[in-house]
Amino acid sequence: MPFSLSPDDEGILPDRMIAAMTDAGLIIPEYPFVESQIQPASLDLRLGSTAYRVRASFLPGPGMTVAERIDELKLHEIDLSDGAVLETNCVYIVPLLESLALPPEIIAAANPKSSTGRLDVFTRVIADGTRRFDMIGAGYHGPLYAEISPKTFPVLLREGSRLSQVRFRVGEARLNDDELNALHAAERLVDVEDADLTGGLAFSVDLSGDNASGLVGYRAKRHTGVVDVDRRGGYAVDEFWEPISARPDRTLILDPGEFYILASKEAVQVPPDFAAEMVPFDPLVGEFRVHYAGFFDPGFGYAGAGGQGSRGVLEVRSREVPFILEHGQIVGRLVYEKMMSRPDALYGQRIGSNYQAQGLKLSKHFRV
Repeated sequence: MPFSLSPDDEGILPDRMIAAMTDAGLIIPEYPFVESQIQPASLDLRLGSTAYRVRASFLPGPGMTVAERIDELKLHEIDLSDGAVLETNCVYIVPLLESLALPPEIIAAANPKSSTGRLDVFTRVIADGTRRFDMIGAGYHGPLYAEISPKTFPVLLREGSRLSQVRFRVGEARLNDDELNALHAAERLVDVEDADLTGGLAFSVDLSGDNASGLVGYRAKRHTGVVDVDRRGGYAVDEFWEPISARPDRTLILDPGEFYILASKEAVQVPPDFAAEMVPFDPLVGEFRVHYAGFFDPGFGYAGAGGQGSRGVLEVRSREVPFILEHGQIVGRLVYEKMMSRPDALYGQRIGSNYQAQGLKLSKHFRV
């Protein structure tokens, strides 16, 4: 079936166009897609049957394939057919069940799924000949691979597990500051009066404890049991996480090498004709990293899709030195992009979305 774009098409491709790309042979799954694999503005990517433990992370670079680099760097192979445990602080490469044959107008970008980031599983997508992680250039024809490195919990994975997602875009989709201000005036993207919209919608951290529990976050425990990434609600929170209560001065000292789940002070929404992505934060303002998972689908937090503004969950790791976070400190920015057209289903509408209308929330693997 042919797939065509008009010269003035621009934006993120919605769910039905992702399905049309598959029908046209531009996305090539080894097996047919499973339910909910196509999201409103992205496609979940599935792990193949073999994981390769490698000596170090790498990029293939021009003229090299990922398979060639695996042959040079692999230590051993792991069969994922019936499930296998990947250990912390090791690097694994897994061929994905989806490959691409992109036309010259379409580029792709990948990100970890929300639940992957909240487990502190460092995951990136690699393509042949590339110089960048998570970026697949226009016209790319070839396989995709996931680099996986669990940082806190050992994880049980299997063929078909979904850790990453990919978006497809044509042209310049990102809103500039004037366009973002106009969208905020029309839709009220965030529940604060003095929204900072320069270079994206600013996120700050909530350390107030102004909720029923008085908690501001969770710190991951070490030396825990294994987490099965496909098991929903299967684990007790206190076996894996230490709750963090608010301090009177509304600060939190991040210990080096520890992993934290926090929440944004702001409740945000993504209107149906737009998608959003949390962009990497400027390291010059603090020695910490916020977020692995960056995609926000159309309808996230949107009242018409069952939300009334949703808070962003922040996956935070301090670097070499302790660092003090203060309530209201900016920790990230949300960039909005135009959809090519409105998706058939919005985040939260009949598609099993896990984090609509969320506050401070751990991944779906833990019992509430």
